[in-house]
Formats: sequence, structure tokens, C-alpha cells
Amino acid sequence: MTNEETSRNQAQEKTLAALYGALTYLDMKSELDVEGLISGIYDLPYADCPSFTKAVVIAALKNLNTIIPVYNTHMNKWTFDRLNRVEQALLLLSYTQFFYVDKDVDKAAVINVAVILAKKYLEAADYKFVNAILDKVLVRE
Repeated sequence: MTNEETSRNQAQEKTLAALYGALTYLDMKSELDVEGLISGIYDLPYADCPSFTKAVVIAALKNLNTIIPVYNTHMNKWTFDRLNRVEQALLLLSYTQFFYVDKDVDKAAVINVAVILAKKYLEAADYKFVNAILDKVLVRE
């Protein structure tokens, strides 16, 4: 694995952590300081944090009311709000990267990263759900 791939994977994980934190704040109906949250995760001044993380977190939060209904229409007898928060953050990360941040990224690459993160942070078989739902949702017109 190259240094670029390692740093990209680290950025993906830290972005997942930032989205998880943001969802936690929103769920608690607490004031959310996005800059402080991202800065804390990277232990860097906000200006020095990767633009990928900033772009994904901001776009995901701005578009939550658009993204969540898309997932809900593709979940059979299930809803986004019933998923655990790590799963929610992972699905937001994937959707936001694919549709808002890196519109040239390959669908398979986004799903691959999501599956790797799902295997690392979710229950054993949950990666299959992540793979299946992303395959349905990440479709460009």
C-alpha cells in the first residue's frame, strides 16, 4: 500500500469518526461545532485538516434531508434512523463522497472502502447490508 493510499484510508476513517460525532451531537440536540469536531479528530488546527474530511462532513450535514429519504426508499421494512450510528455515518460518507464531493470516483471504489470500514467497525455480517444498499443507492443518472 502506498503512502497516498494509507493517508486516503486514514482520511476515510477520520471522516467516518467526524460524521459519527456529528450524528451524535444532532441526536442529542446539542450545538454542533463542525470545525471543532474535525479539528479534535485530527488533533490539528481546522485549517490544517484534510479538505476531503471537511467537504464530506459539511456536504453530508447540509444534505441530510435529501440523503436519508434516498436510503429509506431502498431499505425493505427498515429505516435509516433504525440503523446504528456507525452504519449511518458510513452510509453518509459513501453517499456524500459519491454524489457531492468526488463526482468522478468509481462506485466500486466507494463500496470497497465502505465494506472494509464495515468489516472493521460493524458486526460480522453487516458489511453485506452496506454492500447491498450502496449498490442500489450509488447510481448516477
